[in-house]
Amino acid sequence: MTLILNSLLPICILISVGYAFKHLKFPSIDFWPMADKFTYYVLMPALLIYKLSIAKIDLSHTVNLVATTLSSIFLVLILLALLNVLLHFENKAFTSIAQGGIRFNTYVFLAFVDTAYGDKGLILAAIVMAFAIPFINVLCISVFAIYTRNGKFSLLSFLKMIIRNPLIGACVIGGSINALGLPLPLFGLKALSILSSAALPIGLLSVGVGLELKYLKHAKKELVVATVTKLLLFPLLSYGVGLLFGLSGMSLSIAVIFGAMPTAVSAYILARELGGDVSLMASIITLQTIACMGTLFFIVPFL
Repeated sequence: MTLILNSLLPICILISVGYAFKHLKFPSIDFWPMADKFTYYVLMPALLIYKLSIAKIDLSHTVNLVATTLSSIFLVLILLALLNVLLHFENKAFTSIAQGGIRFNTYVFLAFVDTAYGDKGLILAAIVMAFAIPFINVLCISVFAIYTRNGKFSLLSFLKMIIRNPLIGACVIGGSINALGLPLPLFGLKALSILSSAALPIGLLSVGVGLELKYLKHAKKELVVATVTKLLLFPLLSYGVGLLFGLSGMSLSIAVIFGAMPTAVSAYILARELGGDVSLMASIITLQTIACMGTLFFIVPFL
């Protein structure tokens, strides 16, 4: 129980502080969007490059972990599609349910893994992200292409989106430095270390700032389905798939933690741009972010 509290409470506190800062308008209303952008494009890439460039990577563990993660993501989407056949969601609503079911919050994921497992866990989490982010984007854009008229899939646009994603780029750079054995000067490593230390706390504060409780009063069955699927069924499915791929110990735990994460804030942007249900998406993001702190208390002891 002490380990669970020590892993979860710091995350809960920082998200709560971020939410308080939002209502206090501290330091200003315009500060947090810029801070979030700075974290996404500078601090998080610095963290990933630093950790991956100095990591000792065991491919025999990472291959099965990545396979488990990608398989679980796809199976969850198939499950949601079958539920849609039974429950007949509106097309726009289903795109939000799908995003809520398979996306993950990068900041919460890395922060929790870092707190629970340290650098070794953080490295595995970064490798998972490098494969999961493009895979999830393919699936989400495909869902929009199928269920909305505005969701037009373009291979060129998708490739541009992947290339421009700073987190994927950082994983490629850090992994390449590691694989090629390129020596980084000590001052460069120290600079990256100092810069990356700010990534997770500021990222978690931004998660709190992004919470929109006002949308929760419009709760629907869609909101319940997306939340239960993401926070309960996804981690259980990840556990089963992980066992099939022979995972154990920390690798299996990270696969389950990945599945138990709330959906990403970026899902709101995609819903807005491609014609999804924006208010439902905001509700799903908020409820999952709050509820995951409770569901993790039940999931973590089994890890």
